[in-house]
Amino acid sequence: MFSFLKKKSDSSEAAADATAETPLAAVSASGPKVGKLGWAERLKGGLSRTRGQLTGLFSRARIDDDLLDELETTLLMADVGVDGTQFLLDELKSCVKRDKLTAPTQLQAALAEALENLLMPLEVPLDISTHKPFVIMLAGVNGAGKTTSIGKLAHHFQAQGKSVLLAAGDTFRAAAREQLIAWGERNNIAVIAQESGDPAAVVFDAINAAKARGIDVVLADTAGRLPTQLHLMEEIAKVKRVIQKIDPTAPHEVLLVLDANIGQNALAQVKAFDKAVGVTGLVVTKLDGTAKGGVIAAIARQQPTGKPLALRFIGVGEGIDDLQPFVAREFVAALFEPI
Repeated sequence: MFSFLKKKSDSSEAAADATAETPLAAVSASGPKVGKLGWAERLKGGLSRTRGQLTGLFSRARIDDDLLDELETTLLMADVGVDGTQFLLDELKSCVKRDKLTAPTQLQAALAEALENLLMPLEVPLDISTHKPFVIMLAGVNGAGKTTSIGKLAHHFQAQGKSVLLAAGDTFRAAAREQLIAWGERNNIAVIAQESGDPAAVVFDAINAAKARGIDVVLADTAGRLPTQLHLMEEIAKVKRVIQKIDPTAPHEVLLVLDANIGQNALAQVKAFDKAVGVTGLVVTKLDGTAKGGVIAAIARQQPTGKPLALRFIGVGEGIDDLQPFVAREFVAALFEPI
């Protein structure tokens, strides 16, 4: 959830485009090898810097105002946000008074419980059994990790015994199509792609193909775009409208992929993409390293779309299995339990 290092200055958009996605070939070959470590161990490893900072906070002799002040600063630096931080601190102060807590370790346990309760509403597993094909549309800004996430999601659904088809709806970035095609070839997954053209037409063709072939899941990629690029936001809205022409119930899930490093900016992205396409779920990537994943708590507290949101998946590395369904208890345990 948290990184307590100072934020780095924002990189330019050009730099983001240059490193927008990690090739799926590299994803498959890098990171922890499948079976080497379980998800719980990888999650703890990805959040190790956070856990070290928290351990230091609660190693004092007693609970006092200085400890609470430092905890407040730590949460704010982690992009939990003013509202989320105040909520957690109020919960802790109530626990201290009600349960007469005196030891910082008791306060740590109370924080873990408060955080789990805050994050629980985000834990809504994705049920893909309601439609066939189940159409998942992915959106996000440049460099968030959409195309790589699609490869990992395809692997996840294949592991559940589901057939998958990929729609290369990012017709602007050639590498995006190449990534999906290469991954599909290695894993016997069909990819519907065009060298250029209308992304809505690509997705339309993909859904038609999925219906004809009896495919379980369609994963539709879209080009990265900033919320301020209004013409591109209208384009992604068009993709959704075209999907609904072939299946009025689709897309059955609209996943917004968020880079955890952007912190509080994620709230604005959620609002903008929800206005354009109606976001139903989130994928938060890059929670390892210096990720500012405290925004997960901010999203849970503020619900920026005005409706309940689901955090479907979180990512803590580049390994093919390093994107997994979000489980609040597992996440909090990774923050507070030793490896």
